[in-house]
Amino acid sequence: MMLYKLSLKNIKKSIKDYTIYFFTLILGVAIFYVFNSIESQTVLLQVKESTYQIIEFMNQALSGVSVFVSFILGFLIIYASRFLIKRRNKEFAIYMTLGMSKRKISTILFIETMIIGMISLVFGLALGVLLSQLMSLLVANMFEADMTNFAFIFSESALIKTMIYFGIMYFLVMIFNTIQVNRCKLIDLINSKKMSETVKIKNPIICILIFIIAITILSYCYYRVTVPDGSNALSVNELGIIIGLGSLSTFLLFWSLSGLVLKIVQSIHKIYYRGLNSFILRQISSKINTTVFSMSIICLMLFITICVLSSSLSIKNSMTANLKELAPVDIELMKKRNIPKELQIEYGYTDNQIASSYDTISESLKQLGIDEDKYLKDQTTLHLYVDDTVTYATSMGSKIEKMKKLYPYLDYQSPEIIVKLSEYNKVAKMFHNKTYSLKENEYMIIGDFESMIKLRNEALKSSTKLTIFGKTLTPKYSNVKNGFIEMSSNHITDGIIVVPDSVIQLDANSPQLEREYMIANYKANDEKTKEQIEKVFTDPSYNITNADVMLEGTSKIAIYDASVGLGACITFIGLYIGIIFLISSAAILALKELSDSTDNINRYQTLRRIGATDKQLNKALFKQIAIFFAFPLIIAIIHSIFGIKFCLYLLETFGEEEMLASVFMTMIFLILIYGGYFIITFYCSKNIIKEKRI
Repeated sequence: MMLYKLSLKNIKKSIKDYTIYFFTLILGVAIFYVFNSIESQTVLLQVKESTYQIIEFMNQALSGVSVFVSFILGFLIIYASRFLIKRRNKEFAIYMTLGMSKRKISTILFIETMIIGMISLVFGLALGVLLSQLMSLLVANMFEADMTNFAFIFSESALIKTMIYFGIMYFLVMIFNTIQVNRCKLIDLINSKKMSETVKIKNPIICILIFIIAITILSYCYYRVTVPDGSNALSVNELGIIIGLGSLSTFLLFWSLSGLVLKIVQSIHKIYYRGLNSFILRQISSKINTTVFSMSIICLMLFITICVLSSSLSIKNSMTANLKELAPVDIELMKKRNIPKELQIEYGYTDNQIASSYDTISESLKQLGIDEDKYLKDQTTLHLYVDDTVTYATSMGSKIEKMKKLYPYLDYQSPEIIVKLSEYNKVAKMFHNKTYSLKENEYMIIGDFESMIKLRNEALKSSTKLTIFGKTLTPKYSNVKNGFIEMSSNHITDGIIVVPDSVIQLDANSPQLEREYMIANYKANDEKTKEQIEKVFTDPSYNITNADVMLEGTSKIAIYDASVGLGACITFIGLYIGIIFLISSAAILALKELSDSTDNINRYQTLRRIGATDKQLNKALFKQIAIFFAFPLIIAIIHSIFGIKFCLYLLETFGEEEMLASVFMTMIFLILIYGGYFIITFYCSKNIIKEKRI
C-alpha cells in the first residue's frame, strides 16, 4: 500500500515530465482504435454487394498493418520509458541511499507504468471513439454510402484489440524497466547529473570529403529516380540499390554536417559570438554528433511519411477525378473478331470461340437472350483494325533507333490499332471528347498515356509517313491528341491511329478486323433502375462472360465501385502508416530534447550565474529545439521533392492533377502533429531548466 501511495505521489509530482509520454500514448491509442474500428463502422453502411468485398479486403489489410504499427508504437513506448528513468536517476539514488531495495524500486515503476497505461488507455480510447465518428463520415464519403442509418458507433472488437496490443506493450515496458533498475549502480545514479557526452571535434577535412561523397551519391540517386524513362528505367533490384544508397548518403550527410556546422559558424565571428549563439551551436552540434544514426532514421521516416501521405491522398483524389472523365457512359462491350483458324492451336482458341468471333456484338447479345433495345440506348459501334505492316517500329519512322535506345523494352513489332474517323468521332461525342476531320491522305494519333505520348510526338514532329492498307498517309498534327476508346479508371491509351473512312475498305469477316466495341447508356432515369439493368449484364443466368461467346463487358458502375474501393484502401493504409511514422519521429526528437534538457540543467544554471536572463535562456532554448526539429525535416523535404516526382512517374496512369492538393494536406498533418510536438517540447524543456534557481 505504501508503494502504491508513493507511486501516485511520484506521478502527480512528475506530471510535467510525463506530458510528452502521455501525449504520445494517448495519440497512439486513439489512432490504433480509430483505424481498427473501421470494420465496425462499415457494417452499418448501405453499400453495394461488390463494395462490401472491397471493404472486407480493406479491413483485413488494416488488421495486418496494425501488427506492424504495434511494433513501431512498442519501440516508441520503450524509448520513452528510457527518458523517464533517466530523468529520475537522482530520485532512485535517494531511495537506494535510504535502504530501498531494487525490487521495491522496480515495483514502484511497475505500479506507475500500470497507472500511466490505464490513464492513457482511458483517455486514448475516449479520444479514439470521438475521432472514429468522424472516420465514419470519411468512410461513408469515400464509399458514397447511404448515411440514413448512421448512428453513434462503439467498436468492441477495436477496444479488445487495442487493449490486448497495448497490454502486451506495457508488459514489455515493465520488463524493460525492471532490467534497467537492476543494472543501476548507486554511484552512477548520484553522478548522473554531472555526466554528459563528450563532444568530439571531427577533422574538418574528413567531414568535407564525406559531405562531398554524400552529396554526390544523393545527386546520383535523385537523378535516377527523376529520369526513369527508357534505358534509364529502374528495375526492382536497382530501385533497392538506390534506396540503400539514399539511406547511406543520408547517414553520411548527418555525420559530416555534425562536424562542419560548428566549424563553419565558428569562423563567422559576428554570428558565433552574438548573444548565446556559441552555446546554442555547441549544443546543437553535440546533439547531432551523438545522434547521427537516430537523426538519419528520423529523417528517412519523415521522408516516407511525406511521400506515403502525399501519394495515397493523391491516388484517391485522382481516381475520383478520373471517373468523371474516363467512365462517361454506362456500359462498354468488347468482342474479339474474326479469329483465324490457324490461331486455334497457338493461342488455345476452341472451335466454338473461333465460330463466335464472326458474330457481331448485337448477334451475341441475342444468342445470350439479352434484348438490346429493351436495356440500351445511344448505342455506338467501334471497330478496331490492324495492318501487320504498321507496327510501333514503322510508326516511329526515322526516330526508331533513337527510341530503341531510350526504350529498349518495348515490343516494336506489335501492330498498331487503327480506327475509322467517323466511328471515332461518334465515340468521342459520347465520351465528351473533341472530334476531328482529316483529308484523304492524312492520319492522326490519339492517346492519354503520358510516357507514350512523349515518345510518339518525336515521330510525329518528323512528319513520319505511314502506308496503311496500301495508302500512304502523312500526320495532320505534330503531336498526339488527347482521346481514348476504352473506359477505365486510369489513363491507359498509349496511342491509336485514326484514319479517313476511305482507307479501310475491308470485308466484315476480314482478319484485319481485330475487335469490336459497343458503347451505350442504360435506358434508365435513376440510379436504382441503372443498377437493375446492370444486374442483367452480370446475371449468371445470361452468362455474358460465356467463354464461347468471347464477349467482355465494362460498366461505369463496376469501374466506379472498384476505383472507389481501391482508392479508399490506399488512403486509409497510407494515413495509418504516415501518421504513426510522423508521431514516432516527432516523439523521439521530443524525448531526446527533454533528456538533454535534463542533462543540461547545470549548464543553464551556469549561464544564469554569468548574467543571462530567463528571456535570453528561453530564446536560446527555443532556437536550439527549433533547429533540432527542423534539421531532419528540411533534409526529408528535399528528399521528398524527388521522391514525389518518382511517385508521380509510378502513378502516371492515375494522373498528376491532384498531387498539389495532397501535398498541401500532408503539410497540414506535419504542422499539426510535428509542430504540436515541437511546442510541447519547448514548454516542457523550459520547465525543466527552471527547476533549480540561484
